[in-house]
Amino acid sequence: MAFEGLADKLEEAFKKLKSKGSLTESDVKEAMREVRLALLEADVSYKVAKDFTKTVTERAIGAQVMESLTPGQMVIKIVNEELTALMGGTKSRLAIANHPPTVVMMCGLQGSGKTTHSAKIAMMLKNQGHRPLLVACDIYRPAAIKQLQVVGEQAGVPVFEMGTENPVKIAENAIRLAKDQGYDYVFLDTAGRLHIDEELMQELKSVKSAVHPHEILLVVDAMTGQDAVNVATSFNEALGIDGLVLTKLDGDTRGGAALSARAVTGKPIKFVGVGEKLGDLDVFHPDRMASRILGMGDVLSLIEKAEQAIDEKKAEELEAKLRENKFDLNDLIEQIEQVRKMGSIKDTLKMIPGLGKKVDDIEVDERQFDRLRALVESMTPAEREKPDIINPSRKRRIAAGSGQTVEDVNKLLAQFKQMQKLFKQLGGKSGSKRRRRKFNMSQLQNMNGFNI
Repeated sequence: MAFEGLADKLEEAFKKLKSKGSLTESDVKEAMREVRLALLEADVSYKVAKDFTKTVTERAIGAQVMESLTPGQMVIKIVNEELTALMGGTKSRLAIANHPPTVVMMCGLQGSGKTTHSAKIAMMLKNQGHRPLLVACDIYRPAAIKQLQVVGEQAGVPVFEMGTENPVKIAENAIRLAKDQGYDYVFLDTAGRLHIDEELMQELKSVKSAVHPHEILLVVDAMTGQDAVNVATSFNEALGIDGLVLTKLDGDTRGGAALSARAVTGKPIKFVGVGEKLGDLDVFHPDRMASRILGMGDVLSLIEKAEQAIDEKKAEELEAKLRENKFDLNDLIEQIEQVRKMGSIKDTLKMIPGLGKKVDDIEVDERQFDRLRALVESMTPAEREKPDIINPSRKRRIAAGSGQTVEDVNKLLAQFKQMQKLFKQLGGKSGSKRRRRKFNMSQLQNMNGFNI
């Protein structure tokens, strides 16, 4: 995950501060030197790193910090606030036109993930009840139109294309169609290049002047290092971008260039790509990212992931089963699948305050989910509903059918009985929405009973 290296270095820099009962000005300056080095190693531009540490130092050597009972914690608090400000301060929303459709122009270099992230954002809006339309304005790259059609179909979002017609004409006709057919968002997937050139910029300027987009988003590959700053600066000077979309933030990238791009352009980071699937897109929250970088967790994002993954209707059905003591192995697998929708178990655990780096020392076998599913799917419907009927001969059959051992079957059944007892106690509680969420988080915590 991006920023891991930066997070580790900052944690080391703050260890010394936390251990001291009082701080001197030299203590703060020494810590800030280490912070500046950490930022530079993470690909943050020199000027941004210098300005950042200068601001933190000026605030940290104030009387309020020096006389504090916990000066080390106060310095970290200041770093958290300044890091949040560096990344934009607050969440920045996508523009909404007074008279639909809202036209969003997606731009960026070839290979940055522009086409895929056009579909990702469109799908996110579709899931929120909007009617987006994707428009193929890249007429040069081989298979660009086909790629947009494929990801559009996967996202369930229609695609407008006119082959190799002039991009300006394509954009104009698409917006006309959107008005006629009630689409409220139009995403123009414009052409990219392997490098910035005058021809590319002129075409983008022509599209902009013709359709007057409400939002121009620059898609930047977070793995391109310092070149991301140059790309962002050039596009901003030529087009006047409104925001950034960072891709590949789940990869082994240092991430600092992304922070620099925001600081240099003054434009907010609006979305971040955190995986290859179309659903792997997050709205960017500067305060939450700052907390994660400093090892403070990200509870709000964890709650949002849980709410998105957990089907409210199925939760109500499960609650009814619990009250009637009818929770079975089918329900267990269904609940495990909902937990899996939240993504990697390790990444999810890192959002919990206090865990952070400690999660790296925990062995998490994601394949255990698949083994549990294989065991349950090797059972008959009657065995899933009433595990008590599973005798030794049935256990041998289930083990053989799943490619596992009788011991694995016994372990699953014993752990399931423990969960049944727990859920039986929880089942008598009120069925309010708040308690249902609480119940599902309890399930997540108790999945550890299955050695995951």
